[in-house]
Amino acid sequence: MSQSLISRFLSLCLVLFIFIPKDAVAQADLPTPESYFGFKMGADRKLAHWDDLVKYYNELGIKSDRMKVVNMGETTLGNPFLALYISSPENLANLEEYRAINAMLSDPRGVSVSKIEAGILKGKAVVVQSFGLHSSEVAASQTAAEFTYDMLSRNDEEMLRILDNTISIIIPCFNPDGEIMITEWYNKYVGTEYEGASMPYLYHYYIGHDNNRDAYMQNTVESSYGAQIIFKDFIPQAYVDHHQMGAYGARLYVPPYSEPIRPDADPLVWREMAWYGAHIAYKEEEADKSGVVNAAVYSGWGHFGFHWITPFHNIAGMLTESASAQLATPLYVHPDQLEGWSRGLPKYEEQTSFPNPWKGGWWHVRDIVEQQKIAALAIVDIAARNKETVLRTAYLKAKRQSERGEVSDVKAYIIGKEQHDAGTADKLVEVLLNQGVEVRQSTREFRHEGKVYAAGSRVVTMAQPKRGVIRWLLGQTNYPDNDYTRYRDGTPIRPYDMSTDNIAEYFGVVADPVNTTVDASSFRILETLDSYSASVDKGSKGYVLDGKLNDSFTAANLLMNDKVKLKRVTESGNGLNAGDFIIPSNAKTDVLNKISQQTGVAFAALETDAISSEDMKRQRIGLFQRYLGGNMDEGWTRLLLENFEFPYSTIMDKEVLGGNLSKDFDVIVLPDDGVAAMTGKGLSGRYAAAIASMPEEYRSGFGQEGIDALKAFVEAGGTIVTFGGAG
Repeated sequence: MSQSLISRFLSLCLVLFIFIPKDAVAQADLPTPESYFGFKMGADRKLAHWDDLVKYYNELGIKSDRMKVVNMGETTLGNPFLALYISSPENLANLEEYRAINAMLSDPRGVSVSKIEAGILKGKAVVVQSFGLHSSEVAASQTAAEFTYDMLSRNDEEMLRILDNTISIIIPCFNPDGEIMITEWYNKYVGTEYEGASMPYLYHYYIGHDNNRDAYMQNTVESSYGAQIIFKDFIPQAYVDHHQMGAYGARLYVPPYSEPIRPDADPLVWREMAWYGAHIAYKEEEADKSGVVNAAVYSGWGHFGFHWITPFHNIAGMLTESASAQLATPLYVHPDQLEGWSRGLPKYEEQTSFPNPWKGGWWHVRDIVEQQKIAALAIVDIAARNKETVLRTAYLKAKRQSERGEVSDVKAYIIGKEQHDAGTADKLVEVLLNQGVEVRQSTREFRHEGKVYAAGSRVVTMAQPKRGVIRWLLGQTNYPDNDYTRYRDGTPIRPYDMSTDNIAEYFGVVADPVNTTVDASSFRILETLDSYSASVDKGSKGYVLDGKLNDSFTAANLLMNDKVKLKRVTESGNGLNAGDFIIPSNAKTDVLNKISQQTGVAFAALETDAISSEDMKRQRIGLFQRYLGGNMDEGWTRLLLENFEFPYSTIMDKEVLGGNLSKDFDVIVLPDDGVAAMTGKGLSGRYAAAIASMPEEYRSGFGQEGIDALKAFVEAGGTIVTFGGAG
């Protein structure tokens, strides 16, 4: 090669190097998921384990300046819970500034129009997407790895626009414990006759499939991590939770929801969901993915899980639902098996929201991964292309909801200081604070609408952006009765999950709706609940705990843990009520102080003897648990017992059938369940299929022999407590 040609070649290389995007060099050495794990995400019979996924995300975070990996803390079983913040390096360097802009647009009260306009121009659209919440829906946690890699490695115009104009927050696995359980269960049996069988126990240690129902209460640590991001730290403009559904219908559900609607969200949020959903559906069709349906299956009135409560936070809260395989094993679906079975899709045939039905055939987890990736990218793509519109809409929703609250019939809810159970009222306020709702606390006694409220009462005004959340958590709920909630013959259609989420009713707390504005401008805004230690006052006869308080039961259990002998009042009189707990005067003061601080329950001075009381004896509790996928009510009951410090033992079929239950237990609790599921008698449908597919040692059912054993337990003086259908 001549010298001139060499010079020209080197000059060309220099020019090409100058015009290669900066990130292209920085991201070039990122390992692909396939090279890291040894298989493509969604490959038949392959699942990446959460432990390895964590290592992968941490390596990407080290090597890429487009992503910040945040470990939110430990899960229920001690695994890391990650949040991935993805944007341009410049945006990530100024993340706190964009968070402040986002917070201003989400609550613009008292902010000038000029500041709002500047924030819309400068801000970035925030999109949160979560994966792997329901662990048996195995594709999503695999999709997250490939989607994350694509966002970090691609340097085309579309991706650079997304990175510049959006901040993506990815929860790559909302239930890491369950991902580990399912992956290890599946891998144990892959290649055997039990390959693809359902895991026999709950895949969230306490609440199984109900973990997305926990968005409004946040009973579990995983829910609190997600809520911290979505409801408080970064109120996103869009939120999507990626799921799977039944195998024999549409291949993919995308927004919007079908009827009926749950009212009182800003109308713009429903338009946004249709807008985002249409873009997802368009991109799926563009990629030649058939079987996509909009506005079907999932109604606009559902439980207050993450994707259904977010519209009332002024967030376009959505989900995708892909048809399932058999865990990671492909499934053959014959065309005759395809059916329309639900809201908005009465028959499996072409309609305006379902123009391209899937024809049937083999269905692989890889198919799910591909369509979820398209959906996830479509959300951030449309947000990036319309960044200013998205941010302006966030402002408008917040502003208009506050304005609606000012003129609504109910102007505020007042949670008076004087409640029958002040500690439980505090827990209700904590739920509101965890939703990011503004709560003000009075510093003095005040009168409103003829009622006197003590200092320390709380006021929740409706004139705030989260008006919709407040309306449904504190306001009276009446489920609609209309053409959308009845079949053609007039038979009511069962609500999707729950018809009400009124926590004031659940907690037994009085939250007074008032029709005139409360002047709470001088009241302080609560950031967190005040911490305090309740009083411990010794009387000549000892101490007494108020038996009407929920947390008195916690205190009583803690006292018995410390071998303190308690009595229970059985007849009201002498200033005591039936159900109160009596603590002897020789109880150690340091123990009482510690328990009082832990529970917030006061130990009052006892100066008189009870008319009638009896010694308390700790009951030996057996809580029945079965296999067959586990029973969520059993998990919730476990959580309840542990929260109130009740000791218990888990009993399963073998303990029930072991004979002489009264030797080990005083009380047996049967959580809400079907009798067939407990006994194994008369099982049909999916339960019968699940039983047949499981290894022998996981086939539940205590049969007639177990029924006889429980009967003998009662006849011997034992107590059986049944919840719901278990009765």
